[in-house]
Amino acid sequence: MKALVWDGNDIILTERPRPKIENSRDAIVKVCLSSICTSDLHIINGYVPKACKNIILGHEFVGEVIELGDSVSDLKIGDRVSANCETFCGECYFCKQGYINNCENGGWKLGCTIDGCQAEYVRVPFADKGLTKIPDNVSFRNALFVGDILSSGYFGAELCEIKSGDTIAVIGAGPVGLCVMASAKIFNAGGIIAIDIDEARLNIAKIHGLADYVFNPNKCDIENEIKKLTFSRGADAVIEAAGGDNTFEIAWKIARANSIIALVAMYEKAQILPLPVMYGKNLIFKTGGVDAIHSKELLEMISAGKLNTDFLISSEYPFSKILNAYKDFDTKANGCLKFAISY
Repeated sequence: MKALVWDGNDIILTERPRPKIENSRDAIVKVCLSSICTSDLHIINGYVPKACKNIILGHEFVGEVIELGDSVSDLKIGDRVSANCETFCGECYFCKQGYINNCENGGWKLGCTIDGCQAEYVRVPFADKGLTKIPDNVSFRNALFVGDILSSGYFGAELCEIKSGDTIAVIGAGPVGLCVMASAKIFNAGGIIAIDIDEARLNIAKIHGLADYVFNPNKCDIENEIKKLTFSRGADAVIEAAGGDNTFEIAWKIARANSIIALVAMYEKAQILPLPVMYGKNLIFKTGGVDAIHSKELLEMISAGKLNTDFLISSEYPFSKILNAYKDFDTKANGCLKFAISY
């Protein structure tokens, strides 16, 4: 089969053997649509030390089950499925607490430590947990982002313990940040503030009704603008989904005292926690990776018309052009958000 492989230095489109069942809880899935994640670029650029060389990249996909291990009873051949970005057993201490990102037998494996989805077929371990059936009225395109960036956005909003009417600031209007905004609406946020230095992305947040206010911190005093909207208190919660050089600092500065800051961004540099300066604010920091345990519920919301992420797909590439897709995604060609790769 054709597969996109990271050899430790670069990515190549090459031939690989079709995967086989290795464990009774495995499934083999025919990939129908996949997407490129920024964390794939982190691997390519050397920011993920645990990533294995000569691995097939990718973890964000939907497809069709073509083979099942003997222990998988809740799926059948032919099921259309959304894949969770996390591999998790459902049985260890952390899984039982709902912290599947910290699964003692899993974690981020697909496309990192085991072969991922940028191939015609992929083996999914613990398939009874990591694959979710797609409702009949939900297309592959509708479901593409459920197991990763939509789950990440929902996770970020959930971490903030949003109360009805809260004013929520979201730093970063990229794909995850936009999913955070959509999820904050599900939690009945009263006002959503989008913060980004990319005017085009801020405009997307406005056009799709995801943000009530948008600000470019390079063009305004962001702390002052947030105070104007919040009776000088600051945002009731802040979700940091940008991972820029100064976005962590912006997050704690615009948060009101006694609020929660959810950090779902993946940073490339260490961040400074200036405790003496922020001491009196009594802030609570919560960090990701994503515990993507709500895939079924998210698919039900999409099925019911409460969520839609189709607008995130900027372009669709055939798998034969995936090298071009990675290049364009890396350079954000034409202001892209996400790409769909068709097989």
